[in-house]
Amino acid sequence: MDFFSTANIWLYIPLGQEGYQLSYIEAVGTLAGLLCIWLASQEKIINYFFGIINVVLFGIIFFQIQLYASLLLQVFFFVANIYGWYAWSRVDNHQQVELKIRWMSLPKTLITLIVSILAILLLTYNIDLVFGVLADLAIKILNILGADLSVPVLEPDAFPFWDSVMTILSVVAMILMTRKYVENWLVWAVINVISIVIFYQQGVLAMSVEYLILLGIAVNGSRLWIKSAKENGSVPLERN
Repeated sequence: MDFFSTANIWLYIPLGQEGYQLSYIEAVGTLAGLLCIWLASQEKIINYFFGIINVVLFGIIFFQIQLYASLLLQVFFFVANIYGWYAWSRVDNHQQVELKIRWMSLPKTLITLIVSILAILLLTYNIDLVFGVLADLAIKILNILGADLSVPVLEPDAFPFWDSVMTILSVVAMILMTRKYVENWLVWAVINVISIVIFYQQGVLAMSVEYLILLGIAVNGSRLWIKSAKENGSVPLERN
C-alpha cells in the first residue's frame, strides 16, 4: 500500500541544504503525535487514540528505515497507550481519586530519579550492545511473521549519552503520563530540548522544528497540569 511507504512523498520542505521530503505516513504519524500530546495536556482521554496511531505509523517507518531498536520502543509505547487509555477511563471511586492530576511524592520522586540515572549510565556504556540485541530480537520476531530480513550492520551510536537520556526519559515520561503525574511534562520538556539540539546538529531540520512545537506543548501542558494539581490540593514533593 503506497500510503505506508516512506518513498511516497507528500511535501517537499525547503529546510537545510538539500531540503526535506516528507512522506504521507510521516506527516500523518507526526500530526497524530502532536494531537496526542496536545490533547493529553488538556487531560482528554482521546489523546491515547492518536497516540496509538502515532506509534503504529512510526513503527512502520522505523521498520522501513531499519531502526529496529526504535521499532521495539514503539511496541512499549503502544502497550503504554493501551494501559493509559484503560487507567484514565476507570470510573470506580478509588481510581477516580488516584488518577487526579497530582505531583509525585518525595519518596517516589527520589526513587524515579535514582533509577533513571542508573538506567541512563548503564545504557550509555552498553548502548551499541543493547540496541544490537534489540535489533536482532526485532528481526527474529519479524521473520517469524514472514518478513525474511537479514541482521543489519549497525554503526556506533553518534551520541551515546544523549541518546540514552532520551530513551530512558521517554519511557519514564510515558509511565508518569499514564499515572497523571505533573512531572511527566517536565520530563518531556527536557527530552524535547535535547532532541531539538541533536536533530539540528544532525541536519534533520524538520524533526528539529517538530520537537520545537512539542516543547511549546509540553510547557503549556506543565502550566495547565500544575494549575490542576493545585486545585486538587497536591503540592510538589509531599512526603507521602
